[in-house]
Amino acid sequence: MGLAAGRRCAPSPRAAGASEGRAGARAGRLPSGQAGFLIGGANPPPRTPWIMSVSPVKRQKMESVLDQLKHHTTVVADTGDFNAIDEYKPLDATTNPSLILAAAQMPAYQELVDDAVAYGKKLGGSEEEQIKNACDKLFVLFGAEILKRIPGRVSTEVDARLSFDKEGMIQRARRLIDLYKEAGIGKDRILIKLSSTWEGIQAGKVLEAEYGIHCNMTLLFSFAQAVACAEAGVTLISPFVGRILDWYVANGDKKTYEPSEDPGVKSVTKIYNYYKKFGYKTIVMGASFRNTGEIKALTGCDYLTISPKLLAELSKEYVKLTPTLSVKEAQACELQKIHLDEKAFRWHHNEDQMAVEKLSDGIRKFAADAIKLERMLKVDVLSCCLLPSLMFLPSTAANPQFLVIWLRIRNL
Repeated sequence: MGLAAGRRCAPSPRAAGASEGRAGARAGRLPSGQAGFLIGGANPPPRTPWIMSVSPVKRQKMESVLDQLKHHTTVVADTGDFNAIDEYKPLDATTNPSLILAAAQMPAYQELVDDAVAYGKKLGGSEEEQIKNACDKLFVLFGAEILKRIPGRVSTEVDARLSFDKEGMIQRARRLIDLYKEAGIGKDRILIKLSSTWEGIQAGKVLEAEYGIHCNMTLLFSFAQAVACAEAGVTLISPFVGRILDWYVANGDKKTYEPSEDPGVKSVTKIYNYYKKFGYKTIVMGASFRNTGEIKALTGCDYLTISPKLLAELSKEYVKLTPTLSVKEAQACELQKIHLDEKAFRWHHNEDQMAVEKLSDGIRKFAADAIKLERMLKVDVLSCCLLPSLMFLPSTAANPQFLVIWLRIRNL
């Protein structure tokens, strides 16, 4: 049966029973004692369109869209900035090389960078090994600090340059878990992020089944990727919404979409309905949003990971929010169950031009940011190594700040 079998179950403005079933499906996947945080209000909202305007008087008594969203969907912060996490109080948080690179360049987090560099030097080895160890340690240091601020889990990403190396991903994931263990953090509070290549999905399968390491499959754009992840039994997937929209805007005549017709929203809706219809326990976490309309159109999805900018917009908006996704409607869909071995996966994924291009582009961009982060750490490692010899340099050059600038100019 082809991937397009059965009609797509579109978001409904009358998602009856949105709360039924979802609470039980998700409660078992959360850290102990967190189910109540997810479910929020006991009763589902009125059967009204998913947003409607309200009077200024009612607005004063109404929760913000963000607070309402938390009653129906687990809100995750897509950031490495501790201040944003403190402000919006999400259950979970996600990081990636791009977010860590941005945060690591902020003066407020220089101490974490220094600690990571010191750790790499302490382990010794070649310059390359020191930088790799420092990079892994930096990811874990950020993750550990984030976990002090949230009750749930943090996602930490394996190097995107390993996206086609199953064994390499497994080894790196286990290394990250060991570093968290050294910091006194158990693996149940960690999600290891892996690229949703065939090799990445199989690495996730091994990590889940053999090591009890929970995985978050990222850079997911095609239905084939989603099916393979579900069959692998991974904990969570992160289908990208905004990047799908970007591709259609760049490659088609249509430049604007209503939220319910947004290609990324439709993709996540189909995946959600498929998972719920066939009882897969894998959590669906919509990611990579371009606007709040996409977020509101996926109200009821298991998880949504949202940037601080969009969290701020949602916190200042006061309209009535009603779920558009529900387990009950998903189970009534006409989608048919399929199975994908490696050959079928590669073929069906290849048939989706958007997914092929966005997956490869995403891997390249994450890899590029990982390289930039390593170069930044390399400057710090080399500055530490060379400082003892600077007594023989002119006083101006002996200034550590001068050395860092000099090394950057040399593009080390």
